[in-house]
Amino acid sequence: MKGMISIEYPEFLANSLKLNEKEFQNEIKTSSLVKLYELGKISSGVAAKVLGLSRVDFYDLLGKYKVSVLGLYDADDLKEDVENA
Repeated sequence: MKGMISIEYPEFLANSLKLNEKEFQNEIKTSSLVKLYELGKISSGVAAKVLGLSRVDFYDLLGKYKVSVLGLYDADDLKEDVENA
């Protein structure tokens, strides 16, 4: 089952990013999934699957958006994980 979201936007928005309609649609989809991952709402696996990427490629994509692969982990979470490993 597939869902569809329709978003109205002024044409100048895509033009200001120097993207054609298809590229702009892909940017909105990708940036939305990256943000949902960053907020801890979806896993990297889910985001990668929706985008048709491997998880490794999704992690590479996160770097382009300056989003940590560790998501919402902070230094204390990471320290605790290392201690429990």
